[in-house]
Amino acid sequence: MQKIKLWFGVCRPYSLFVSASPVIAGLLAFGQVLDIPTAVVTLLCAMSLQVFSNLVNDYYDFVRGCDKAGRSGPQRPLAEGIVNEKQMRTACIIALSVALLLGAYLVWVGGWVILLVGVLSALFAWLYTATRFSLAYLGIADIICFLFYGPVASAGTVFLQCHEFSLAAFYAGCACGCIAVCVLASNNIRDIEDDRAVGKRTFPVRFGKTAALVGVALILLASVAFAVLGFRTLWLLVLSVPAVLLYVLLVKAEGKKYNKCLFRFVLLDAVFVVAFGLTFLL
Repeated sequence: MQKIKLWFGVCRPYSLFVSASPVIAGLLAFGQVLDIPTAVVTLLCAMSLQVFSNLVNDYYDFVRGCDKAGRSGPQRPLAEGIVNEKQMRTACIIALSVALLLGAYLVWVGGWVILLVGVLSALFAWLYTATRFSLAYLGIADIICFLFYGPVASAGTVFLQCHEFSLAAFYAGCACGCIAVCVLASNNIRDIEDDRAVGKRTFPVRFGKTAALVGVALILLASVAFAVLGFRTLWLLVLSVPAVLLYVLLVKAEGKKYNKCLFRFVLLDAVFVVAFGLTFLL
């Protein structure tokens, strides 16, 4: 039980709704679930890929010297000596294997389109911090984060249900993708000095904290706009209230207080999905 608890924490369970939200949002925007088993496998596969990405991120950030003991962000198991490099590599292989097994079923259901999406998802999850051409260190991870934790996931989910493209699901996924970028941005703004020291060229490192905060403001506005477009109802403009409140907290944050913003952006993602669910029911 101790080992299960340990590895459950290593997988960053608090963050997994980021990958679950576009799947759920896509189905809600589509308006029905034609194939429940496929929907469940889609959800599990998306979360497995995020776990794989989290583990790879932990491993390579530690190897590169980016993560150290006592960091401002949430504890990293390798940096704190909770697990060793061999154990983390094994965990990466297990997480990827689970994702591939689930993905094989989805490819059987959805064909070559889903195969392409799956291959790119796994590749970018690995390239997020792996190799000297890693997305995070080049400063383009935000774009990939938006796409694969947003419209790619939501549109792909609906494609598996009906083998057609859904514009409504695409917009709903874009709303979730915007919030996923905000989760990443709060992390990067917090780590701006540490990242600069190790050559990690995130958006805040490249353009500064002020530009990053302006970017988050625009992205939050876009998330509400995409929500309205996806569900074609103006009452979802009410989502701008929690978005603005959270943005104010982000602007005022310092040090470890950025961690609370990170968690709250994940919670904001959940608030959006609940609102989508209410729209679907009403």
